[in-house]
Amino acid sequence: MSSPIKYMLVSLPTSISQSNDKEEALTALQSTVASDSVTVLPFKIPEFKIGTLDALVQQADDLAKLENSCEAVVAKVGDSLRSLLEGDEEKISQQKTVNDKPADQYLRSFTWNKVKYRADKPLAELIDSLQKELVSIDNDVKSKISQYNTVKTNLTTLQRRQTGNLSTKSLTPVVDPSLLIQDSEYLETHLVVVPNSAKKDFLRSYETISPMVVPRSSIEVTHDDEFTLYAVTTFKKHSSEFQHKCREMKWTPRDYKYVQGGKEEERKEVERVGRDERKVWGEALRLGRTGWSESVMIWIHVLTLRVFVETVLRYGLPLDFVCALIKANPKQAKKAKTSLDSTYSYLGGNAFGRDKKGKVTKDDSALSSEMAAAGVGAHGGEGSEYTAYVYYDFEII
Repeated sequence: MSSPIKYMLVSLPTSISQSNDKEEALTALQSTVASDSVTVLPFKIPEFKIGTLDALVQQADDLAKLENSCEAVVAKVGDSLRSLLEGDEEKISQQKTVNDKPADQYLRSFTWNKVKYRADKPLAELIDSLQKELVSIDNDVKSKISQYNTVKTNLTTLQRRQTGNLSTKSLTPVVDPSLLIQDSEYLETHLVVVPNSAKKDFLRSYETISPMVVPRSSIEVTHDDEFTLYAVTTFKKHSSEFQHKCREMKWTPRDYKYVQGGKEEERKEVERVGRDERKVWGEALRLGRTGWSESVMIWIHVLTLRVFVETVLRYGLPLDFVCALIKANPKQAKKAKTSLDSTYSYLGGNAFGRDKKGKVTKDDSALSSEMAAAGVGAHGGEGSEYTAYVYYDFEII
């Protein structure tokens, strides 16, 4: 399995460069986190319709919740693929693509889907549309996986009936119908499974455990490594008592009714359910692959909206900012974050304590709580700290 990759979306005002130029601001950001193992790419964000401040604060909160849901759905669909492919990581990675390309390639060349999510629509409408799509994907994948699990369980049960021991397997292939008394008004044949270790006890006592057991009627039908199957004849009016006593003796009465052609029917049913299982497995895999792709795309669109909304709330109007996607391994990502914090802490104004040299010493917990409550400034899920700039990190596993 390849080593994990961490992505960071960072938005900074263009004022970080002396010229207030976007290109220079991006260059400044790249210089801040410069490393051979860190990739910094421009990340394009459309200009969306901006509503009132109250609406933006509410949308920031809605987007934070929606992003958590996106991450959860991507993980759940990934687990479904893992289950379908029995944990084969190579095959799983082949299915985890976005528009038939690696997720990394999708992120590196991301452009907002203007056809599906028109940027001139109100933010609330875009958020609602993304949320509905995510719920639909989640429900579709769950439904198909549930259908597959049901078919798989049915097939496993049928296969067990063909291959299990005498206490569980189908008796159709092993019982000669000539051993059974059929169409008698008074007599009935019982099939009893007895542990091999209890054969002597059974033969010694079966005639006396209930009334009206036909003497010497026991016939050994077949046996396996664990059990022996006997046929015993009793009078019908004492059948229930005989079966009850058998269970008390730890012998297992098996319900069986001879059906002409039953053996062939059972074989055909196993084949039919086997075909169904393979068919539904293919459908579930295709839906899982599509669901993973679409849920990742929704997730990145939601993140794009989060960056935009918080950028407006943080830096105000007019919108002069630069956004970048930073890609690194977890160790380098931590270093990059430290560099960003050190370089751009001044953007937090009085949000941070500083030493005599102006360097950040610690976050103000009261401010962090207030910002998090408003859905602004937190990154990487609940419990995350406030940053002096717009920052989100995520991993697509």
